[in-house]
Amino acid sequence: MKASTFVYPWDVNGDPAAAERIADLGVRQATLASAYHSTRALTPRHPGHRIVTAEHAAVLYPPGERWEGRTLRPYTAGEWAPGDAFGEAATALAHAGLDVHTWVVLAHNSRLGAEHPSTSLVNAYGDRYPWAPCVAQEATREYLVDLAVEAAVRPGARGTELESLGWYGLSHLHAHDKTGGVGLGDAGQYLMSLCFCGTCRDGYGGVGLDPDALAAAVRNALEPLWRGDGGDEGWAAVEKFLGGELAAGTRVWRDGVARSLQETAVAAVRAAAPPGFQILLHADPVTYHCGANPGVDPSHILGVADGVVVPCAGGPGLLPAFAEAGVEGAVLAANFGVVSGMGGSPLTLVEDAGRAVELGATELRLYHAGLASDQDLVAVREALTALG
Repeated sequence: MKASTFVYPWDVNGDPAAAERIADLGVRQATLASAYHSTRALTPRHPGHRIVTAEHAAVLYPPGERWEGRTLRPYTAGEWAPGDAFGEAATALAHAGLDVHTWVVLAHNSRLGAEHPSTSLVNAYGDRYPWAPCVAQEATREYLVDLAVEAAVRPGARGTELESLGWYGLSHLHAHDKTGGVGLGDAGQYLMSLCFCGTCRDGYGGVGLDPDALAAAVRNALEPLWRGDGGDEGWAAVEKFLGGELAAGTRVWRDGVARSLQETAVAAVRAAAPPGFQILLHADPVTYHCGANPGVDPSHILGVADGVVVPCAGGPGLLPAFAEAGVEGAVLAANFGVVSGMGGSPLTLVEDAGRAVELGATELRLYHAGLASDQDLVAVREALTALG
């Protein structure tokens, strides 16, 4: 089974041994970040540093002329990934015998929201989420599609994996986060992720909903959760809190927005890419979910992209929904954490991968070779050897 590991350019650049060490794990592919959000990352083996702080979302290569004169444009990286950091790392990985695919983070950008607040998702209380661009806004959609094309189709890349190509929402790892005091559950997360910017208000009106009445209904539905009475799971809970008609109306608007963005972005990447270029989306088959793995309809998305990368941190239970879509030749990549300090399970990778295959997986993704300890990497190497 083909396996790939996620990698940052700063894991490789400046470390002459990094590319060969990654190849020696037994993976055939490196999924290398070319556009990424802000982060603080450990680099436990790098000869020049141990902590990398990426201060804001950035492209990890020099952006092209397409952005000249445009208000919304990608930011270049600072000292954490100077110049063509992606290109340098991609060359080293390719020389080690690995296929290189780009890893592109799209609708997740705190600096964009800070500098252009009008682009951000606005909840029913009027609070803006600067990390979450509203994917319904025309200018934001144009920016995301062009970013997808440029960051995906980099020189030497044989494919891409597009992350957060859809609605982002409340859930977000943030510095010194203090949002966990009330258990919102599935339903609360959805309600707190509904957008009420001007574009979305017009969108709700277009599907027969009064946006003011909807916002009031959302706030009313959330009241039991603030009292500590909530935490319900599943779409039935959303319908219980909001009412079936209103809940369904929000989905008509939001699902259409996400589907059209995904179709447009994938088509644009495909038009710019060489023949045989593989396009995968990080995705969740629970269609109303938001975040890095946005919810999709499996049959639809597997008719648009070449496949999906499916989060399996809690086990491979999301895979059957994609497998049951029955799309021949679709890539179903099971994404397992292998960093034990971050909740991954490298010691159970053989068992986990076997179960994933039973449920329809065709490939493996391993998160994350640059962050893992030496012991974790030994376990990964042994597991991939056992898996053949």
